[in-house]
Amino acid sequence: MHTNQHVNKVNFPDVERVEWLNKILQQAWPFVGQYLEKLLVESIAPTIRDSNPHLQTFTFTKVNLGDKALRVIGVKAHTEMDKRQVLLDMYVSYVGDVEINVEIKKYFCKAGVKGIQLHGMLRVILEPLIGDVPLVGAITMFFIQRPKLDINWTGITNLLDIPGLNAFSDTMIMDNISSFLVLPNRLTVPLVADLHVAQLRSPLPRGVVRIHLKEAQNLLSKDTFLGGAIKGKSDPYVILRVGTQTFTSQTVDDNLNPKWNEMYEVIVHEVPGQELELEVFDKDPDQDDFLGRLKMDLGCVKKARVLDEWIPLKDVEKGSVHLRLEWLSLLSTASKLEQVLQQNSVLGTKISEPPSAAILAVYLDRAQELPMKKGNKDPSPVVLLSVQDTTRESRTCYGTNNPVWEDAFHFFIQNPKTQDLDIQVKDDSRELSLGSLSLPLGCLLNRQDLTLDQWFQLENSGLASRIYMKAVLRILFLDGVPPKSPLSSSLSVPLPQGGEGVVTEERAPEGTSVDPPPRVSRPEYSSADDSFATEGVLHIHLLEARNLIAKDNFLKGMVKGKSDPYVVTRAGGVTFRSHVIKENLNPRWSELYEVIMTEVQGQEVEFELFDKDVDADDFLGRLKIGLREIITNQYIDEWFTLSDVKSGQIHLVLEWLPRVADPSNLHQVLHTNTLVSYQNKVQPSAAILSVYVDRAHALPLKKNLKEPKAGAELSLGGVVYRTKVCERSTAPVWQEAFTFLVKNPYEDMLLVKLSHSWGMPLGSLVVSMKEVLAGTDLTLDRWFQLDGAGPESQILLRATLRILVPKSTDCAVREGGPEFRSSVPVADSTTPGESMELQEEPVPVNISSKEESGTSQDLRHRQVSAQSESDQVSSPLGQVRLTLYYQCQEERLLVTVHSCRKLKACSKDGSDPYVCLILLPDKNRLTKKKTAVKKRSLNPDYNEKFEFDMGLEEARRRRLEVSVKNSVSFMSRERELIGKVLIDLSQVDLVTGVGKWYDLQEDAA
Repeated sequence: MHTNQHVNKVNFPDVERVEWLNKILQQAWPFVGQYLEKLLVESIAPTIRDSNPHLQTFTFTKVNLGDKALRVIGVKAHTEMDKRQVLLDMYVSYVGDVEINVEIKKYFCKAGVKGIQLHGMLRVILEPLIGDVPLVGAITMFFIQRPKLDINWTGITNLLDIPGLNAFSDTMIMDNISSFLVLPNRLTVPLVADLHVAQLRSPLPRGVVRIHLKEAQNLLSKDTFLGGAIKGKSDPYVILRVGTQTFTSQTVDDNLNPKWNEMYEVIVHEVPGQELELEVFDKDPDQDDFLGRLKMDLGCVKKARVLDEWIPLKDVEKGSVHLRLEWLSLLSTASKLEQVLQQNSVLGTKISEPPSAAILAVYLDRAQELPMKKGNKDPSPVVLLSVQDTTRESRTCYGTNNPVWEDAFHFFIQNPKTQDLDIQVKDDSRELSLGSLSLPLGCLLNRQDLTLDQWFQLENSGLASRIYMKAVLRILFLDGVPPKSPLSSSLSVPLPQGGEGVVTEERAPEGTSVDPPPRVSRPEYSSADDSFATEGVLHIHLLEARNLIAKDNFLKGMVKGKSDPYVVTRAGGVTFRSHVIKENLNPRWSELYEVIMTEVQGQEVEFELFDKDVDADDFLGRLKIGLREIITNQYIDEWFTLSDVKSGQIHLVLEWLPRVADPSNLHQVLHTNTLVSYQNKVQPSAAILSVYVDRAHALPLKKNLKEPKAGAELSLGGVVYRTKVCERSTAPVWQEAFTFLVKNPYEDMLLVKLSHSWGMPLGSLVVSMKEVLAGTDLTLDRWFQLDGAGPESQILLRATLRILVPKSTDCAVREGGPEFRSSVPVADSTTPGESMELQEEPVPVNISSKEESGTSQDLRHRQVSAQSESDQVSSPLGQVRLTLYYQCQEERLLVTVHSCRKLKACSKDGSDPYVCLILLPDKNRLTKKKTAVKKRSLNPDYNEKFEFDMGLEEARRRRLEVSVKNSVSFMSRERELIGKVLIDLSQVDLVTGVGKWYDLQEDAA
């Protein structure tokens, strides 16, 4: 039985809809815009002007937040945390029509932002709670994981040509903005006076995790010889990440079972939420090969205290890593310091870096009466804080001798008895010292709560110069080790086979056979029949129409107008409506619709076109196509003639997606899906999930001890289904099936919530799609323990996943289509979570090109940076490697700048090259784009992709000017232009795609 009950909301366990809040946000949005304009013009603009002499004429010329307000999709309240705070997780979505313009008059430069998209989970903390209005002292906001961010820049490349900014690229700016939103960075808004804002912005961590990277086994062999005829080994190393903290292990040469025995310590700010990411690579001279990855929530380390496990690597055929993870609590007394130091002395003999005994948090508040600069000018103070070899730097306060920093810093301390905190206050130029301070950390050990919170007199400074800060020491202590905790839920490790047999009240000891009492025996597997998981997915790509009827007339029909067409599509009981194209008889929509359908005799897909009018919309034609015809052909790309009208045709691509149980194509599918874009902003699904809800067992009774009327609610990706409500029973039987589209099986989760008549909760369950991927035949069929219910409460489910492989992906896999380079990870804006963090960027190339010799198999595995073509560079200026490709469906020209080689040096230190692109003719230089600057390199790698929205014919009329330049200062005498190349795009096979090296030439001008 398949239910088609779609609900347009996100529904997680304990997550509530807040439409009332969205209404408030919409109503208050104009006033938010007024506040933002005041903030930018009066506060941020002066700071920008003071920060750089080249930006002294910087101004905001327009600030318009637009009409579209931020939306909160759902809110989850965490009540199990600190009772002195309110902690909320808000799932936010912002597709804004914001417009902000800036101008730097000195360089006649204008730039701005026109449109922002932001999607992610925002954590909001209301603290401290106080006994007076407004009841909350401050609001703190941050993203635990990097949100999806897309900013539509205007004129940014002109802005980045300004001296002082030319070391940046638009990609680097996006990365910096995204990182600014993510832990450990926090946005804190104080609501009352006399708050320690720095402490709220950077509170004491939840704890510290000590990571022991011990060894690995059975890694893949990536080094081959004689064209793969002889298998070698690998030279493995590991990259570990927790938030913004990244570590790289040493490389173990020629070993598939390497031993590292390395130790790392990471600060954990939020649990649950923050994750450990681990990736293994094979070190190569050109480009390193991927050997596997794993991810785990550090909340399970906090719960277990110590985890010592062999963990299988994901996304590879074999391999596992041995980790020991220890959760270190933060103690506010020094009573256990000697014990910690003694333990660390033993541990320090086994590893290269001695472990830390404590963590120091420094809250830098302000300073007063700092010395003036020469000429009695106000300094621009910055503070350098150092503990041994680690130095942190505060932000700069411009033009004041009474600076307020409100910054926070953390240091790992090996021995607080012998180490000092050294502070240097300097002017922004770093040449003038404004004062210093040395604080022995031993003095904190005798203080209450290991804390100093006071003014400190500065040395080598003015008589009244002083600095206010708070220093907090916490001892790192490893509590007693409880029994080992399983990692299956967080790492998707397959459960032991013994967990999938007949479930009884008592589990038989391993190696014995005990017959369970008949009264508690339950079915081992669900009762799903052969019709389960047979649904398919239809992709409807509404491209365009032509020769439509003109329905808009003027002067009583004497003057013929056009039409404002839109399309209504009906399939499988679902209706889609396209956007309206104004005054166009040959409209182009480029929208994608996905429909789950069951093959039933006589089913049709229906299209109706209408002209949008003020009163009644006019009919422009219809089309009906049988589902059987689509399934038979699998893929149809045709112009169809509309019926019941005199003229008009519609261009459709209809695809019945193959469903496969082999996850090997999943990376390719996910990556291909990130490369396509549609006007209706639909992200193609990568998989289809079928869920059979069979029955539950031992559900809790109601408060009046009556049995519940149980129903199950399932949600995934904003789609919600509900089962029937069973009659009163603690063991209800539903036997219903549901189907979901899955965008990213590496990230998405199925959420099941049981309740009495959709009211009183009876338990909940989260099933990770990664866990289903790890199941046999991509299927889980077993009993699951319910959270928030009784100790014996369980539910029996069958979950089957099938990968959807569209034609574009299938061709790439079978025909060696897009060449996959392992030289560049995809930027996070297109990264679908964990699964794509190291997927390579597909660069279409002309397989038959004479310049690209070798078989298609060679092409798929060749590196961009590997010079498979002749290493001889004919031009004395060097060469640049580009790939040019046109995406027909999206009407977009893609230019990928891979690298340069043997560039001409512009000084004795070499060059700082970057690449500029512009499509000629372009009088206003609107198509100008540039890469990042690579310091002191004559063979730089960029691997940056640029997009130009235009028709194919227009692209063929353009010439691409590629200039390789040396980044120089405004007054420098160094040569700026290294060389350029002018490419006539009419002579390039853009549809197939071409990648090659181009010789740089002198500027003809």
